Amino acid sequence: MLMTKDDIFGKVSEVLEEALGCDDDEITPNASLVADLGAESIDFLDIVFRLEKAFGTPEKPFKIDQGELFPENVMDNADWVQDGKFTDSGMDMLRERMPHIDFTAFDSDREVMKVGDLITVQSLATFVSLKLEAEAG
Repeated sequence: MLMTKDDIFGKVSEVLEEALGCDDDEITPNASLVADLGAESIDFLDIVFRLEKAFGTPEKPFKIDQGELFPENVMDNADWVQDGKFTDSGMDMLRERMPHIDFTAFDSDREVMKVGDLITVQSLATFVSLKLEAEAG
């Protein structure tokens, strides 16, 4: 049975409450996991683990590969990052690898240090939704 977007958002919210210890009223669609909910890099491992558990079953595991939710080692590529900002090709890479993120507001700034702010509760729910759709075929 396919889950509704509301079901997915609800489960993602529960995962974030448990992983980050925040209150459910803090978990709004536009809340940034880093800036608003205080997630740190170590928390993302816990969030991924909890998402896999929440959306998977023994018969049908839900697996999030390393680097899938957020691309790794992007700062090491001079084609993607120059002077602390994403280049045009860097933005293209982010859009391709992170279709669940809305880059509209970020596109004018592109500051590498702010990229973590892009992961919102809604974008995480969208990520899960897209992944579940892809797995359902």
